[in-house]
Amino acid sequence: MHDSKEAENERERGMDFRRRKPSWLRKKIEYSSERHELGSLLGDLGLNTVCRSARCPNLSECYKKGRATFLILGDRCTRGCTFCAIDKASGGEELGLSDDEPVRLVEAVRKLGLLYVVITSVTRDDLDDGGAAQFARCIRMLRDYDPDIGIEVLTPDFMGNRESIDTVAREKPDVFNHNVETVPRLYPPVRPGADYERSLSFIGYIHDRYPGLLLKSGIMVGLGETEDEVEAVLCDLRSAGCDAVTIGHYIRPSKANIPVYEYIAPAVFSRYEAKARELGFSCVASGPFVRSSYMAHEGYETMRKTGLYAIDRDSSEALY
Repeated sequence: MHDSKEAENERERGMDFRRRKPSWLRKKIEYSSERHELGSLLGDLGLNTVCRSARCPNLSECYKKGRATFLILGDRCTRGCTFCAIDKASGGEELGLSDDEPVRLVEAVRKLGLLYVVITSVTRDDLDDGGAAQFARCIRMLRDYDPDIGIEVLTPDFMGNRESIDTVAREKPDVFNHNVETVPRLYPPVRPGADYERSLSFIGYIHDRYPGLLLKSGIMVGLGETEDEVEAVLCDLRSAGCDAVTIGHYIRPSKANIPVYEYIAPAVFSRYEAKARELGFSCVASGPFVRSSYMAHEGYETMRKTGLYAIDRDSSEALY
């Protein structure tokens, strides 16, 4: 799976290494009434979802079931990850911050009757705290609305700022997710502005300082990584204290994004799952259409059944 001259030439021309998706990597788009209704609700409330902004292949399925992963802190990202379809902020652009965004999020949760909520965000390196306070406000307001609601956050790396990490972790989300996305060797072309070791340190810090929190991370394949490299990432994540991992196939959202280097067969995903379970992850989701927040509530229930869930959300004491 290492780069070859042919693959490099293909990438320069902006085409996928193998142009035709295999049958197991095709998913039908359904325009159901439920999808339309959910889209209309979110539009009326002025809310973004990573499902739509990142052109997730599971959007039709999740919207039909009344599920969505909320995207806070606006819809423009300050980083230039080449795999992501979310709009990038131009230099010097004033992005702002919406004070009533958490209120609108809670209203959407109320109208949808959600019992488990997943919140992610664009990366906001322009903010001193990276947007951590907005994550914290969303968690607090959801808890005020329903103390029993399940909450999962998928955050950026906050540039490694531990005060920002603390700001979110002290609110005791049920699952704290931070994706490493790819193997270290591919960070320069895939995640410019991010740092693999910084992300591992991020996860390790939460594990050490907030031992009751369930930790989750995810990786994409199909970008030119080797199986050995993926297994090394799984080892790194487990050593850092990660409890759950998702492994999905990169699907190029547009011609502006980095091409797929190689289509990874389902049997390889099975090997990755077996390796992750061997390493001791309590919850593993590995497959072509797996995404970090796809069916997240089921992963959470799996982790609870293992006995890992150890947070006393009713305690007034912060986790240390």
